[in-house]
Amino acid sequence: MPDTEDTQQPTLYEIIGGESRLRELVDRFYDIMQLEADFAGIHAMHPVPNDSSREKLFMFLSGWMGGPNLFIEKYGHPMLRARHLPFAIGTSERDQWLRAMAMALEDLGYDYDLRLRLMTAFFQTADWMRNKPH
Repeated sequence: MPDTEDTQQPTLYEIIGGESRLRELVDRFYDIMQLEADFAGIHAMHPVPNDSSREKLFMFLSGWMGGPNLFIEKYGHPMLRARHLPFAIGTSERDQWLRAMAMALEDLGYDYDLRLRLMTAFFQTADWMRNKPH
């Protein structure tokens, strides 16, 4: 009789630790962006307070990482590029976002291989968001 156990690979959502760890990641990312002068460019693009931005990123990343599709359930298709077109995003803004996320991942103690996997995927998305010349 064949093995009927679920052999499906865990999702990124599960690997990072689910809802509570994803919330920690998003909060750490926004805290870094708010507190570090190096990220003033992208911080200025967010409303103050940034609670709604934190929640939307959490909801988006939940589905993006294979967890519950919270963003889609509430807002529909993410249409990331279209939603970000009102903001001038170039190489500097992309790199600020990526550095803040890399710092958040490191601060929370994620292992190197997982950080590399996530940052590779984040780079592809962040680079696609650029809408102004270098």
